[in-house]
Amino acid sequence: MTAEALHGPAEPYKPGLPRPGALLRAASDAIPPSGLVLLAILSVQVGAGFAKDLFSQLPPSAVVFLRIAMGALIMGVVARPRLKGLTRVDIGLGVAFGVTLGVMNLSFYEALARLPMGIAVAIEFLGPLGVAVAASRRRLDLLWVALAGSGVVLLAPWGTAASRISWVGIGFALVAAVCWAGYILLSAAVGQRFPGTTGLSFAMIVSFLLIAPVGIGTGGADLLQPELLLIGLGVGLLSSVIPYSIELEALRRMPKQVFGILMSLEPAVAAMVGLLVLGEVLDVREWAAIGCVVVASVGATRGPR
Repeated sequence: MTAEALHGPAEPYKPGLPRPGALLRAASDAIPPSGLVLLAILSVQVGAGFAKDLFSQLPPSAVVFLRIAMGALIMGVVARPRLKGLTRVDIGLGVAFGVTLGVMNLSFYEALARLPMGIAVAIEFLGPLGVAVAASRRRLDLLWVALAGSGVVLLAPWGTAASRISWVGIGFALVAAVCWAGYILLSAAVGQRFPGTTGLSFAMIVSFLLIAPVGIGTGGADLLQPELLLIGLGVGLLSSVIPYSIELEALRRMPKQVFGILMSLEPAVAAMVGLLVLGEVLDVREWAAIGCVVVASVGATRGPR
């Protein structure tokens, strides 16, 4: 994303008055890059918490529609996609990117409706963990795979856990994990073919067109309630626009490997947000499972260069 897209359009300079973009950059520069990454993670998970709170009024597919619609609208304004000069292969990759994005969000929200937040995010995090392991191919990575697998086994709904953890929820979370892995690979390919962040903007529009029939069909007239539209806007900002902008700023100032290690904390942050925002209390076994996934992700991320 260009500096203009991040910090607003350039304005004629007036002596004695700092530019708005300079103020925003100065504010972000005052926060260490590690703090920016943590803010981005917190923004995503708080957005997910607000989204889950909406499930009592709207089905998950309708909430996904609101989130993607708001994100596509904002990204379409900030980085309007242009198809001129793109080949059919380029557009095909962009469409695949958008479909993956839409299915990933829909699967994750369906998992979120059936699982505590920390557990849903921990299982979904197997996607980027798998990409990191595949990129490294060290023998040590077998340890991280085994550790992450142990975490998933601990999360399985055995015995009393079956009362609040469903196999269907785990299945949706695993689909989201596969889509997240595809998202990572496709984002790299799309980023090389689309200028700036127009590839993401194009993908969000495709995702909107994919999810719209399902979201409108399940949400119906409730989607027009001003209060729900406002919350949907907040979810779109917190879950997509704000963290993406913060992450770009953090990546500008820190190594990608360190960024990846910090992002590995996301399942733990999700569990904390679930506890504080939604009152989801996890037991020792579930915290241990989340810890296994976090440690495995940190270990795998330290390998690839």
